[in-house]
Amino acid sequence: MNGKIIKNISNLYSVLAKGKIYDCVPRGKFRNQNLTPLVGDEVIIDPDNKYILEIKERKNELNRPMISNVDIGIILTSLKKPDLSLLLLDKQISFLTINHIEAVIVFSKLDLVDEVFLEKIKIIKKYYESIGIKVFYNSEVDLIKKYLKNKEVVITGQTGAGKSTFINKLGNLNIKTNEISKALGRGKHTTRHVEIYNIEDINIADTPGFSALDLDNYSNEEIKDSFIEFKNVECKFKNCMHNKEKECEVKRLLDNNKILKSRYDNYIKLIERG
Repeated sequence: MNGKIIKNISNLYSVLAKGKIYDCVPRGKFRNQNLTPLVGDEVIIDPDNKYILEIKERKNELNRPMISNVDIGIILTSLKKPDLSLLLLDKQISFLTINHIEAVIVFSKLDLVDEVFLEKIKIIKKYYESIGIKVFYNSEVDLIKKYLKNKEVVITGQTGAGKSTFINKLGNLNIKTNEISKALGRGKHTTRHVEIYNIEDINIADTPGFSALDLDNYSNEEIKDSFIEFKNVECKFKNCMHNKEKECEVKRLLDNNKILKSRYDNYIKLIERG
C-alpha cells in the first residue's frame, strides 16, 4: 500500500495511507543500505504486519530538521523575545536555497516592537522581496494560507519564534507551546519531533528549533550561489567571491546601497565560517 510518513518518534513511523494512519517500523534492509526513512517520504508499506517496505525517490531532503520532499521552507523570524537575528535568517535562507527549497520569511511578534523598529523592518522586508523572496507578517494568515495551498511546507526558525503558535493560528490546531525562558532570553524547546499536519490543502511540518544551524557541509561557492542577488551580477573578476577585490561589482552595488549591508556582512561571516 502506498503512503506518506507524517510523524517519526524513535524508530516508529506514522504512515498515512488511504485515509488511515499505520504505525510502522522500517525493514532491516534500510540499515544495510544506510538509508533512514524521513518524515515526508512517500513509501510502500505492509499494512498487516506494519512494515515500511520501500522508500520512493525523494526530490530533496534535509538533515536538520530531518524531512524530505519539501516545496517551501517558512522561516519564522521573531522580532523580539528572542531578538531578531538577521545572521540566522540569512543562514536559513542559504540552507534552504542550496537544498532547492523555496524560502519564505514570516516575521513574528510585531506587537512587541515599537514604531521606529517596525520602520526598519519594513525596509528589510522590501529588500528581501526585491530579490525574489516572499515575505509576510504572521498576522497575514489568509494571504499565507493562499500562498501555501497544495504545497509541502516545513516551518523553521529559532527556538521560541512561535512556530507551534503560528501553526495553531493557521489551522486551529492545539499543538503544545511554551513560554520564553527569562533566564536565557530564548524559547524553551516544545516540539520534540517532526510531524506533518494537514491544514486546508497544506501539508505543514512542525519541527524542533535549530538555532545552531551551520553550513559546514557546503562549499563557499554553494553559499555564494545561495545569495540570490549576487547571481546576476556581472563581476569583471572571474569566479570572484566578492570579498577581496576592491573593484568587485558586488562591492560597488553595496557601496551604492543596492545590496542590503546586513546581507553582505552575513555573507562574509558565512564564507569565513564566522
